[in-house]
Amino acid sequence: MKIVLESNNAIALDFAEALLKDAEIPCWRFDQQMSQTEGSLGILPRRLMVADEDFARADEIVREGLAAEIP
Repeated sequence: MKIVLESNNAIALDFAEALLKDAEIPCWRFDQQMSQTEGSLGILPRRLMVADEDFARADEIVREGLAAEIP
């Protein structure tokens, strides 16, 4: 598994996950429950993970998608 996005921006994570879902690339969120540990402050980043074999394509999709939507 490789990290395709690491962020504490929930909107960016949701958007990246939707992009990968549309491309039929399975992904998983890691550290999602850390917000409970930190008191829901949004300090600790969450990770969006993909399988090693999907990383190159997923990385391209996420980078291009976020660049187009987030200046």
